[in-house]
Amino acid sequence: MKTVVATLTLAACATILMAAGNSASEVTFVSHEKVAASLAKGGDLVKAPDLTVLGAHRNGAGQCEVHDKETDVMYVLDGDATLVTGGKMVAGKVTAPGQWRGTGIEGGHAQHLTKGDVIVIPAGIPHWFKEVPQSISYYVVKVIKQ
Repeated sequence: MKTVVATLTLAACATILMAAGNSASEVTFVSHEKVAASLAKGGDLVKAPDLTVLGAHRNGAGQCEVHDKETDVMYVLDGDATLVTGGKMVAGKVTAPGQWRGTGIEGGHAQHLTKGDVIVIPAGIPHWFKEVPQSISYYVVKVIKQ
């Protein structure tokens, strides 16, 4: 079952990257040490004009986010959380070009995420880790509209 989930995850990421017009001409390798450090502290693993891959770890709730030009593909490695998507951002402010942060979401759909889950959040959709009971570790592939 683990192999099936991993295969489906990679297929979904590949499909999204091809749809985004990814034209990468070089292979990128990231060592397990860098992956472990990224998952422990958060941070980019790969950064390109049309995509970013990062590792993330949360021990609690976060701010609501909206990315004008980035679709987030998340794969949960460990832990669980409640992620709210859609609805309307509360107290939204621009924090960087094309990036919004807020205090929460009115309305929206709450989804319980756990190890092995994949969720795709299109650009422009509010999303918010509302509850993280203990911790959650996950990869994010950000597909950037050009």
